[in-house]
Amino acid sequence: MGRYPEEHNFSRRDFLKLGGAGLAGATLLGTASPSYAAASSGGSGITRQDWGSVDDQPVSLYTLTNGRQMTVEITNYGGIVRSIRVPDSAGRVENVALGFPKLADYVENSTHPADGGSGTTYFGATIGRYANRIANGKFTLNSQTYHLPKNNDPNTLHGGPNAFNTKVWDATTEEGQDSVALKLTYTDPGGYNGFPGTVKTEVTYELTQDNALRIDYRATTDKPTVINLTNHTYFNLAGEGSGDVHDQRLKINADSYTPTDETLIPTGEISPVAGTPFDFRTMKPIGRDIRNDDEQLVLAHGYDHNFVLNGSGMRLASVAEDPESGRVLLTYTDQPGVQFYTGNFLVGDLVGTGGRTYRQSDGFTLETQHFPDSPNQPSFPSTVLEPGGEFSSTTTYIFSTTGSSGLQTGQTPTSMPDTGGANLRPLLGIGGAALLAAGAALALRNRMKRKDS
Repeated sequence: MGRYPEEHNFSRRDFLKLGGAGLAGATLLGTASPSYAAASSGGSGITRQDWGSVDDQPVSLYTLTNGRQMTVEITNYGGIVRSIRVPDSAGRVENVALGFPKLADYVENSTHPADGGSGTTYFGATIGRYANRIANGKFTLNSQTYHLPKNNDPNTLHGGPNAFNTKVWDATTEEGQDSVALKLTYTDPGGYNGFPGTVKTEVTYELTQDNALRIDYRATTDKPTVINLTNHTYFNLAGEGSGDVHDQRLKINADSYTPTDETLIPTGEISPVAGTPFDFRTMKPIGRDIRNDDEQLVLAHGYDHNFVLNGSGMRLASVAEDPESGRVLLTYTDQPGVQFYTGNFLVGDLVGTGGRTYRQSDGFTLETQHFPDSPNQPSFPSTVLEPGGEFSSTTTYIFSTTGSSGLQTGQTPTSMPDTGGANLRPLLGIGGAALLAAGAALALRNRMKRKDS
C-alpha cells in the first residue's frame, strides 16, 4: 500500500495570488496573438435553440460565446458539452470536443446494446450521481448495504443506467460583463438506481473572456449518500475527427496513480508513476507508451486510470498540447483525482459532428473526480454527503496557444509580472501566455445578472 503524496507547491493561496499576473497575461494575449486580437472586438452572449424532446420534455441547445473566438455548445439533455470551438496559433477556429450531430444520436448512445442502443460513450456528459465505478454494484453506508444496477458488469459505472447523463435538466442563463453562464439543475429521487437520499444538483458552465470554461458543481441531500460528479468531454486539440491523439502531448501533476484489477476497479494501492508508462510528470506524447506491455495498459486497452493529484485546493491538474496546431489546454481543479482516458472502446461505428467516424484514441478525457470505488475503499478520500452539508467542486479548462506569447513549446518565460511569491516555474514548462491566462481566468469571478431561459 502506498500513501497520499504530500501537498505540493500550488496551493489555493498561491492560486489566488495570480490575479495581477493573470490580468497582465490577458493583455499579453490580446496584443501579441493574431487569433485573440482579431476577435477582441466581437461580442459575447448566450443563445438558445429548440433541439427536440426526450420523453415529452423539451430539450434545448445553448451556445455560449465570448469575444475571443471561443464558443461552447451545451444541451440540457444530460448537461452535455456538444462542442468547444477555439482558435489555433494561426487563428483557425475548430471544434476540439467529440460529439454527435443530433439529439437522437445522444439518446441512442445512452442506451445499452441489450436494450437496442449503441452503447454509452458519455460524450461531453455530466456524470452522476457517482462518477466512475463502484465494485460489484454495492456499497455499505452507516451499516446498511445498498445494491446498484450493474451496467458495467460486474460493476456500476457512472451512476448506473439512465443516470444524470440521460436526464433533461432545468436551465437558466446568466450574463455578466466578463462571462456568460448556463446553470443546470436536476433533482435525483431517493432510491433511484439504488442510491439513498434525494439529491439536488446544480451544475454551472461559465465561459470567460480568457477562453476558460469553468464548471461549478453543487449538491445537497436529505439522507446520507455518496456522490462524485464530473464531466466526460473527449478532447482532440487537433480538431474533432482529425484522427488519433497519440502525437499530442500531456503533463499530469501527479506522482501517483491507482492501479486497477481486470474489471478496472482500484486495488486500493497508491502506486508511484516513476518508472512506469503512467509517468506524465513532464510533457510527453500521449502515444509514446500507450502500446507498452505494462499489465495495467493491457487490462484497460490503453489509459483509463485515476491519477492522484499532487497538493490540495484549486491547483493545476494537467497541461495538454497539440504541437501541430499550437493549441494548449490547461485543467485546474480542487478534486483529489483525474481520470485520464484515451477512448479505448471507440471502434469506428460512431459518426461525429464533423461527419467522420471515431476510432480508438481519437480523443482523451480529463475527468476530475474523487477516486473510483471510494465508497468501498476506506483509505480513499470520502465521498459521503450528509444532510445539511453541500458537495462543492470547481474545474476549469483553459484554452490558449503556444505561440500567443512568442515562446515555443518547452520554454519558460525568463521574466513575468509579480506573482506574489507563487512558485510557478515547475508547473508548466510551456509558453508563458497560457500560464498568465490561467491566472486571469481563475482570478476573475464577476457578478452575474440572471435571466430566465
